[in-house]
Amino acid sequence: MTDRIREFLRNRREDGPCVVVDLDVVRANYGAFAHALPDTRVFYAVKANPAPEILSLLAELGSCFDCASVAEIEMALAAGATPDRVSYGNTIKKERDIARAFELGVRLFSVDCQAEVEKVARAAAGAKVFCRILCDGAGAEWPLSRKFGCEPEMAVDVLEHAHRLGLEAYGVSFHVGSQQKNVEAWDAALASASKIFAECAERGFTLSLVNLGGGFPAKYLQDVPAAEAYGEAIFRALSRHFGNAIPQTIIEPGRGMVGAAGLIEAEVVLISKKADTDTMRWVYLDIGKFGGLAETMDEAIRYPIRTARDGEATEPCVLAGPTCDSADVLYEKTPIELPISLAIGDKVLIEATGAYTTTYSAVAFNGFDPLRSYVI
Repeated sequence: MTDRIREFLRNRREDGPCVVVDLDVVRANYGAFAHALPDTRVFYAVKANPAPEILSLLAELGSCFDCASVAEIEMALAAGATPDRVSYGNTIKKERDIARAFELGVRLFSVDCQAEVEKVARAAAGAKVFCRILCDGAGAEWPLSRKFGCEPEMAVDVLEHAHRLGLEAYGVSFHVGSQQKNVEAWDAALASASKIFAECAERGFTLSLVNLGGGFPAKYLQDVPAAEAYGEAIFRALSRHFGNAIPQTIIEPGRGMVGAAGLIEAEVVLISKKADTDTMRWVYLDIGKFGGLAETMDEAIRYPIRTARDGEATEPCVLAGPTCDSADVLYEKTPIELPISLAIGDKVLIEATGAYTTTYSAVAFNGFDPLRSYVI
């Protein structure tokens, strides 16, 4: 928790759970990425946290933006980005949304199959497309499914189809899995990308771009490598697989840009046991999966949790949210250690919650307000 967040919480009016994001941390993280990969453009993943203050700061710093929808594109443009700094990075788009993005000036689109290429060709003639390939995501705390991307062997046909339809077959993208702590995870995907580049050249058209995706982690309970370590490993892999013909590159940090910048203040609503003989306490907070902590699903992301009673004796507890849904349990398979003295009404601080919290918060599930957000 930064001093600025601490001061804000000390003076804020009580209004339920909230997340507070410190822009100084976002600024420092952007600088770290820009320094670690100086020849790579940064496309902030807007879905991680689309707060206008964050987007405006990043636009001012020179960031580009990876957008998943027309609404996110409009947010980026409103924050000061020009259309040439925007990528429509979702491989699943309605044709009318492609047309709207093109009307707004966006010229860079993601695809992963021939049907999506055809939509782009009809709605955004002459645009640039990059093909997303599948990546196993080994080593990531939040591995991505097969929902996005195609097998590398198929990507050449997808890109050739784009070329034949008058689009600019621009490059290849992949994602090595969210919260990726293995700095070497990009190597295998870059090996696949270099083969795609070579085969496309053999078919008569030249690719220009490798989108290295996201995956850059935030610090939760364990230390993570610094941005510089990722930059060095990625550059080694680029040199290994592309030699002196290194293509244009972009990265799409989201979690790594804003995760550590945010903190949630919550309140203990209830502490109970399920039987008189039970040794396990249940601690219920006024925020849960449906209030912004969806990434605790399967206990994939384990947030650092602090209380004013830290340093006192602890015992394992099940941590749950306030809603009338049995799925609203945060940590049960691996209980969390909390102070025995923790009491109803105590404040609990949930750290590293700047990413994927406000955007996962339900509008009014069970009548609870969405997670309040403050950017300082």
